[in-house]
Amino acid sequence: MTTQTKDIKTIIGRLDETLEVLSKIKNNHVELIDEVAQAITKCFKSGNKLLICGNGGSAADAQHVAAEFVGKFYKIDRPALPAIALNTNASIITSLANDFGYDMTFLRQVEALGQKDDVFVAISTSGNSINAIEAVKIAKEKGMKVISFTGESGGKLAEVSDITIKIPSDNTPIIQNAHIAILHTICEIVENKF
Repeated sequence: MTTQTKDIKTIIGRLDETLEVLSKIKNNHVELIDEVAQAITKCFKSGNKLLICGNGGSAADAQHVAAEFVGKFYKIDRPALPAIALNTNASIITSLANDFGYDMTFLRQVEALGQKDDVFVAISTSGNSINAIEAVKIAKEKGMKVISFTGESGGKLAEVSDITIKIPSDNTPIIQNAHIAILHTICEIVENKF
């Protein structure tokens, strides 16, 4: 078997795996995704904000989604929507990690920025990111709605979140593919309300 043949098999296999996972989500999670979109819409319409966090690739997704809400998704003629990715300020992250430990990097920011009726979204493929779990605890104390995006098990985040969207896979890149597909759809639904 040539290298090119192996590469093509890899491409087809990963695309098939992604399609299979997205098909399961379409068959089982549509109402839950809509519930998340409605919660975020309600948050924005009430004058509240969205705080989002993640580590690694999930941090990139958090930053991406915040940009879609503050800027635009499709519609340029709508108001900017208040969304903040908590993993984007290197000075805050590094000072909190240095002074309090990495587990507190998101907690302190939720403590500083979160208010009652805001929405907090934690993205973690494992569902076990300790800094996200710690932040959820303070978000709940503050009366924020907590939504998590995880892999199949849901991890500890599923136990402490109000809503958890569990991607039916344990393959990190496939989970991330599904997260961004769902988050983009939520961005569109929310944006259409404005």
